[in-house]
Amino acid sequence: MHRRHLLIGGGSLLALSACATAGTGTGGTTNPMNLREEEAIARAVMPSAAPRAELLQPWTGPYGGVPPWDKVTPAKMREALLEGIELQRADINAIANNADAPTFANTIVAMELAGEPIDRAFNIFSVMTSNIGGDEWDRLEAEISSVLTAAFDEITFNEKLFQRVKAVADNADAAGLNAQQKRLAERRRDAFIRNGAALDAAGKAELGRINAELSNAFTAFGQKVVADENTWTVIETEEGLRGLDASSKAAAAAAARARNIQGWAILNTRSSVDPFLTFADDRALREKVWRKFVNRGDNGDANDTKSTIARIVALRHQRARLLGFTNHAEWRMQDTMAKTPAAAMELMERVWAPAKARVAEEVADMKAIAGHDIEPWDYLYYAEKVRKAKYDLDQNEIKPYFELHAVREASFYMAERLYGFKFVKLPKGSVSTFEPDVTTYEVRDKATDRLIGLYYADDFARPGKRSGAWMTTYRSFSNLTGSKPILASNNNNFVKAEEGQPLLISLDDAETLFHEFGHTLHYYSSVVDYPSFGETPRDFVEYPSQVHEHWVLTRPILDGYMKHVETGQPMPQSLVDKIEASSTFNQGYATVSYLSSAIVDMDMHTQATPPTDIAAFEKASLDRIGMPKEIVMRHRLPQFNHLFTSDAYSAGYYSYLWSETMDADTWAYFEESGDVFNPDIATRFKALMLAPGNTTDRGEAYRQFRGRNPDVAALLKVRGFPTH
Repeated sequence: MHRRHLLIGGGSLLALSACATAGTGTGGTTNPMNLREEEAIARAVMPSAAPRAELLQPWTGPYGGVPPWDKVTPAKMREALLEGIELQRADINAIANNADAPTFANTIVAMELAGEPIDRAFNIFSVMTSNIGGDEWDRLEAEISSVLTAAFDEITFNEKLFQRVKAVADNADAAGLNAQQKRLAERRRDAFIRNGAALDAAGKAELGRINAELSNAFTAFGQKVVADENTWTVIETEEGLRGLDASSKAAAAAAARARNIQGWAILNTRSSVDPFLTFADDRALREKVWRKFVNRGDNGDANDTKSTIARIVALRHQRARLLGFTNHAEWRMQDTMAKTPAAAMELMERVWAPAKARVAEEVADMKAIAGHDIEPWDYLYYAEKVRKAKYDLDQNEIKPYFELHAVREASFYMAERLYGFKFVKLPKGSVSTFEPDVTTYEVRDKATDRLIGLYYADDFARPGKRSGAWMTTYRSFSNLTGSKPILASNNNNFVKAEEGQPLLISLDDAETLFHEFGHTLHYYSSVVDYPSFGETPRDFVEYPSQVHEHWVLTRPILDGYMKHVETGQPMPQSLVDKIEASSTFNQGYATVSYLSSAIVDMDMHTQATPPTDIAAFEKASLDRIGMPKEIVMRHRLPQFNHLFTSDAYSAGYYSYLWSETMDADTWAYFEESGDVFNPDIATRFKALMLAPGNTTDRGEAYRQFRGRNPDVAALLKVRGFPTH
C-alpha cells in the first residue's frame, strides 16, 4: 500500500508508486540530460515558498534523509497537512496560470513535481493512521480526510490546468513527444476526464460534494472496523486450548498479560483466530471465536458498518452516473488490464464452478470423520483431520520449521538469488522508527555494494493498528526526482511470543510474508523516469507479490533457513513431499472463501439500483451463486476494508485472481526451466515485469516476457482443478 500523488489530478488514493534503483529508465525513455532540462523548466514554473511546518521540511539524517518519527504528533501533522495544501495550491496555480504555451516540461513534468512537501507529510500521516492509530489520530483523520479530498478535487476541476494538460496530450505527435512522454501526457489527460474535469460547473460542484461525503464515510468505516478488531475472546481454562501447539498457547497467554486479562486471549485478528479454528478441540469455543471474528462491523452497535456501506455504495453509483458510466464498476475498470466487469466476471465464473465442486468433495471427507454436519467453525478443524488422514500431514509438524526471523532471512536470500539485492540488518536505534519494535535493514546491490534503500520490518499486532498485512513506501525513486535511497516497509500482525521464545508462524503466514515482500521487491526493482509510471493497474499490482509466494518451499530456502526450531535440522524431503502432495488440498475452501468476496464485490458495484439493505444483499448475492453453507466469505461486507476504506479495490477484488493467472503461468515458466532460480528468467522478469512500472502496457509486457498471453490452465492446475 502507498499513497502517492494523492492530490494531483488523476492520482490514485492507494496507488503503487515509482520506486527504483538509480539508473536510466526503460521503454522509450528520455535520456538523463533531457530529464534534467525538463526538471529545470518545470521547477522554474513554480518557485515554491519554503514550508514553515516542521513535518513539511525535507528529511535529514542518514540515507538521504529519513522520516522524523520522533517529531511526529497529531497537532504537528494537522499543521503540516493544512500548510501543505496551500503550498501545493500555489504550485498548481503557477502551472495553470503560466503565460507560456503549454509544453510537456512546463505542464506535465511540472505536475509530476508539484506538492513535494505535502507528499512527505502524507506518507508519514498514512503510517501513523494505519500502523499506530488511537483516538487522537482517529480524530485527525476524521477531520482532515474531506479537506484532502476537496484539495484533490480542486486540482481536477481547475479548468485552466485541464486545458493545458489536454493541449499537450492532444498535440503530442505534433510536438515530437517520444512514446513515453506521449503515454504520460495522454494518461494524465484521461485521468482528469475520468475524475470529472470535463463536467460543467454544476456537475463539478455535485461531484465535489459526493467525493467529500465518500471520504468521510471511508474514514468512519475503517475506524469502526479497527474498533471491532481491538477485541478478543477470553479462554478461561487451559482445557479450552486443548489441541493448540505450545507456540500458539504461549502467544495467547502473552496477549492476555499485555491486556491485564486472567487466562488466555484469542485476539480478533486472522493470525490469532485461524490457528484456533484449525486446532482447538472445543467446538463451542471455536464457534464463539469464529462468530466474534466474522461479525466484525455487524453487531448492531456503534461500530456497525452496514449503514455506512449503504451510503458509500449509493454515493459511488451517483458519481458513476454523473461521470457518464452505467455503474461504479464500469468507471473503476477503465484503467485496468481486464477493462470491463464482464471480462473479470468471465474469469471468476470459470474458476467458481470447479471450486464449488471441490468444496462438496472436501465436506464429504470431513463429515465422514466428524459424524455430523460441518459448520463454518468446523471447516478448518476437520480439514486438518482429513489432511492428517490422507497425507499423514499435521500442520503442527510443519510449524516448528517456520520461525519468523528465519522466514524473513529466507525472503532476503530469495531477493539476493533472483535480483542481486543484499539486506543488512542495522543496530537498534541507528535509524529512527515509528515504533520501537520496528527493525531496519540496508538494501544494497550485491555486485557493486551500492546502496539501494532502507527496509523497515513492522511485524507485531498492537492496539490501533489495522489488521492484515501490507507494504508501504515512504520515499520512491524516479530518474526525474533523483537517486535518494528508497524507503519501504512490510507490516504484519503477528502476536508476540513469550520473552526469549521463538515466534513460530504457519506456512500460510510464511507465504503471506513472502507475498508482501514481493511488493517491496517490485519497488526496489522499478526503474522509471517519471513518478506516475510507478502506478500500475490494480489487477497487475498483486502479480509481483503473488508470484514470490512460490519460493517458500523451494529446496535451497528450506535447506538454508527453514530449520526445526529445536533440532536445527532443515525440513526433510519426506515432509516436503507430503506438503506438495497435499498442495491442492483444501483448495475448494481457499478459492471459494476468496472468490465469493470478489464476486459479491463485483455484483454490488454493477447493480442498476444500489442496495440499501446490506445484510439482505450479501445473502441474496451468495444465494445466487450457490455459496456452500459450510463456508463464509473471506471478507464479509461489514468488515471488507479493501472495498470501503477507499476506492482502491472496489470493483477490483477480482484482481488477485487476475494477477494469479499471470503468477501461476510465470511460476510454471521457472519450473519448466529446471531451475526455480533460473538467472536468465529472473533477469528478464525483473527487466520486463518489475522495472518499467507502467511505462509500457502491462499486457504487452507480459507477452514480451512469456511469448504469449497468460494461460489460465496454469492457475487451474495450481489449485488442482480440471483444466478443460
